[in-house]
Amino acid sequence: MAAVHLRIGDLVWGKLGRYPPWPGKIVSPPKDLKKPRGKKCFFVKFFGTEDHAWIKVEQLKPYHPHKEEMIKINKGKRFQQAVDAVEEYLKKAKGKEQAHGSDDKSKAGKGQKTTAKPMKIIEEDDEDAFKGGSSDKPASSMEPISKRLKIIEEDTGSTSIQAADSTAVNGSITPTDKRIGFLGLGLMGSGIVSNLLKMGHVVTVWNRTAEKCDLFIQEGARLGRTPAEVVSMCDITFSCVSDPKAARDLVLGPSGVLQGIRPGKCYVEMSTVDPETITELSQVITSRGGRFLEAPVSGSQQLSNDGMLVIVAAGDRSVYEDCSSCFQAMGKTSFFLGEAGNAARMMLILNMVQGSFMATIAEGLTLAQATGQSQQTFLDILCQGQMASTFVDQKCQNILQGNFKPDYYLKHIQKDLRLAISMGDSANHPTPMAAAANEVYKRAKALDQSDNDMSAVYRAYIH
Repeated sequence: MAAVHLRIGDLVWGKLGRYPPWPGKIVSPPKDLKKPRGKKCFFVKFFGTEDHAWIKVEQLKPYHPHKEEMIKINKGKRFQQAVDAVEEYLKKAKGKEQAHGSDDKSKAGKGQKTTAKPMKIIEEDDEDAFKGGSSDKPASSMEPISKRLKIIEEDTGSTSIQAADSTAVNGSITPTDKRIGFLGLGLMGSGIVSNLLKMGHVVTVWNRTAEKCDLFIQEGARLGRTPAEVVSMCDITFSCVSDPKAARDLVLGPSGVLQGIRPGKCYVEMSTVDPETITELSQVITSRGGRFLEAPVSGSQQLSNDGMLVIVAAGDRSVYEDCSSCFQAMGKTSFFLGEAGNAARMMLILNMVQGSFMATIAEGLTLAQATGQSQQTFLDILCQGQMASTFVDQKCQNILQGNFKPDYYLKHIQKDLRLAISMGDSANHPTPMAAAANEVYKRAKALDQSDNDMSAVYRAYIH
């Protein structure tokens, strides 16, 4: 494939982190905005938005040759408005070119020599193309997105921080200047670290299996030899491991986090664990002068890779605010729920519902087959009704194809169900649906499905 040469003024399709390719224009960056170190990149302003970003050259494609391809794979009103904005300005540019051409011919007719000039598609100071419309008081397109966040205060006291328009390309994340550490590079952690690096954060990584760090070192991450070393080197350290025991061992074990904690150091626990574990970890971290936040995530490996996780946080509010650019890089929205332990409770409830729902869907598929009904027709009907969702469609299609590659481990959703049931017992609240689903997952584990995707619960019904 021949190399594509790009320059300032070119229209392009730019791929930024979690977002689909979006139409934009290569422009000159502000004088005070430094170019990222490393690979070659261009500064792109995106149509239909106020967003902009440095984009690596391999994430850019010329606009015209790839237009039909991009329109086929991308949908949505905002996307169409962005494409319409490009086409409108192409028409205007063509009109200007024709006008200049007529003028040049007139001059040539008077004996003046003309020189062909490259067409300038969009005037540099014309902001309407990028905003998708006009405004009496246009906002600066160089305004950091952190200053354009919508804060939603709920009656419960929880807070959601999200982009003012989550369908727009979030191209203006300004990475924190704090040094970031990350412990645990499993299905979720790997995608999170990848997006932190893509958005320009300085990240030091550690994983129990050291080989998993190699890919991230190649992408610019630094290597920590122990959890204690990572915490001592970094301002904010995140952890994302499998269960309460792993979370405790990481903090309290040999060369653990606690040995690296000093006053002011921030520790963010992203693992899905029980509230009691969170309380214990919070107490030992803060007893050493550290600052603690829990921030478990709702999502899957694919959503982690796409930077579309939902973050549920609780604990030290100032740490939550310090993590703003990190949460923007890894997720589509985040919620702050108050004191430590609340996020663990909320996440267990969410995963309890999701796990029970997955077991019910699997039960429906097998009952359809047992009664002579087409499983594909069952799915087609389901996806046309009120229960339609990407989750249902993808999980069911994977089941029908026999594809149980892990997107969220079955053993982890069973662990979450078990913890949610225990939490219900502590609150003297019945959880009969979760208890029934838990038994089905336990049977699936007995059938050696632990390391498959949660959708492998289907196999518990057919064996």
